[in-house]
Amino acid sequence: MLRSSYLPAIRILLMASSDATETSPLLQHSHVEAQAVVSPTPLPKGQFAALCAVRLVDPIAFTQLFPYVNDFMNDLHVTDDPSRIGFYSGLVESTFAICQLCSIYPWAKMSDAIGRRPVILAGLSFVIMSTLAFGLSKSLAMVLITRCLGGLFSGTVAAVHSALGEMTDTLNRDFAIPIFGLMWPFGAIVGPLIGGILSNGASKYPYLFGYTIFEDNPYFLPCLMSSLLTFIGVLLGSAFLEETLPSKRKGRNEKCRLNASHHAVVEQGPMSVKGLIALPAISALVTSGFALSFIGTAFDAVFVLFCYSSIESGGLSFSASQIGYCLAISSFIMIGLQLSVLPYLLPTLGPSRLYVFCMGLWPFSFIFLPFLNVIARGGLAADGKLDASTMGLLWTGIAFIHLINRISTLAYSMSMMLINEHAPSPACLSQCHGIVQFSMCFARAFAPFLSSSLYAFSIDKNILGGYLWVVVMIAISFFAGFMSRRLLPYRKTIVL
Repeated sequence: MLRSSYLPAIRILLMASSDATETSPLLQHSHVEAQAVVSPTPLPKGQFAALCAVRLVDPIAFTQLFPYVNDFMNDLHVTDDPSRIGFYSGLVESTFAICQLCSIYPWAKMSDAIGRRPVILAGLSFVIMSTLAFGLSKSLAMVLITRCLGGLFSGTVAAVHSALGEMTDTLNRDFAIPIFGLMWPFGAIVGPLIGGILSNGASKYPYLFGYTIFEDNPYFLPCLMSSLLTFIGVLLGSAFLEETLPSKRKGRNEKCRLNASHHAVVEQGPMSVKGLIALPAISALVTSGFALSFIGTAFDAVFVLFCYSSIESGGLSFSASQIGYCLAISSFIMIGLQLSVLPYLLPTLGPSRLYVFCMGLWPFSFIFLPFLNVIARGGLAADGKLDASTMGLLWTGIAFIHLINRISTLAYSMSMMLINEHAPSPACLSQCHGIVQFSMCFARAFAPFLSSSLYAFSIDKNILGGYLWVVVMIAISFFAGFMSRRLLPYRKTIVL
């Protein structure tokens, strides 16, 4: 009788200990065992640094053309109508995105067959050649072909994420993921700087680059610099990046791979796409990842339009330089969050709950945007300019909105971790990354066009005061948050 009276209390203790985010011991005498469990696993520093370098050069090669792509199209005389230059610039960017979309899953499946290292290094090597060819292009057809090739060879992102997942575990990811997550925003800052500073280098710096090749090809210099950085990434990868695919590692043992989402994962062969999507966790990551990528890309597109539009039409009437400052603020906020906030939130909430938390913040990224226009209208002087106090309020509001937005984008890092946890076997890891990345790239391919069109339609027809786009984006954001909740871990009860 005495023993049976303790059973409810024992069940409660076991329910609490089954929580995936629990890190402190429930009993005093288990303190030593708990410390042994949570001791960080040593991270291969050289290999991790090489993988970070590989990840860094990808956004540099992708974004270095943004500052000069409009001038490039104008120099090629693709149209006599200046207003249509933006169409051809968008075509160049969309070509890359569509080709990358088509190549992600084949590269991922290939890395599951031959290994991560050869796929990553081969992709980077071809990116170098396509980037150099882009800078030497003399026609729109050549520009589109080289960007198409660049997109096809940039689809190795799933292999990179898989290598990181196989290189880390649940004990050292709190250090590795924030550092790795810094590479994309940092590369997105360096890439446009290279493109803006070095385009037309022969005329800007004739004493350094006054050579015929740079005079005849004014946009070859930034492509050359980007290619040199990518080549350094290839060298570092060749020297320090070891194979991480379990079936291709030398001297591997046959131990089961421990994982945070299940006690042991027994190695098995690859599964079909249909079989992987049928898994509840992978299905939730695909659908919520699609929505995440759509609203993330849409925010970037409509925010620029919102800043550029006149105050009377619901925008801020910002200049190009002011818009650039906004984007720079956003990038630096992202870097700060990756270094300071993520290492605290990740062990506190765990990847599933942090993913849901970040997805739940997305509606607020759009809700507060119209209030910036209200502030601007209130401080609009007779000469059409804003006073200093109004500008101060605007910049404070912009920083606040971007803080919310950058916290929301931490969901990208959590998605990568959750794929590593929920992949049914090591042989399917890159396939799972490829499927989720495919859904994200698919959303990213058409999100700018749809969101920009919706923004223009809302303003032109004055629907809901010109803010129909806000309502639609909030609705999509709530849908994304709802889908992410399917990944919350279930609390299990052990019946004694």
